[in-house]
Amino acid sequence: MDTNRLPNYPRLMPELFQRLVAQSADIKATTLGKGLVALVDLRVSQINGCAYCVDMHARELLAADGGDLQRLNSVSTWREVPFYTERERAALQWAESLTRMGETHAPREDFDALQPHFSEREIAELTMAVAVINAWNRIAGGLRAPVARRPLAA
Repeated sequence: MDTNRLPNYPRLMPELFQRLVAQSADIKATTLGKGLVALVDLRVSQINGCAYCVDMHARELLAADGGDLQRLNSVSTWREVPFYTERERAALQWAESLTRMGETHAPREDFDALQPHFSEREIAELTMAVAVINAWNRIAGGLRAPVARRPLAA
């Protein structure tokens, strides 16, 4: 287990840090909904291996889903289970394609799969959401932000 590499990073760049915090808040306030954003954030964080973000967004998804542990536990296997809507599946596929863009090149079929479920604005918002969580994963994961042990909220 690697330790926190730069514990004071928010204080070293307070303006930049706060802008990214504000972007995250703005994304959660879009018509995408907090639940879909948490789902995408969790999946991207799993792919990127950011322990801090996986913990945070798993908790957010659990709260948004009303405590549905089965959906939470199946995020990494979303293709194999029937627990996600077609809208969520399109968003997850797009998020994975963008996160792995070096491998996938964000294929046209993944973009086209969004169109029946999202407006143009929502596609732009979803794309921004994926970009922002990837930024957070590189910061929190790269600097090894610690995950505090804490119980699930009752």
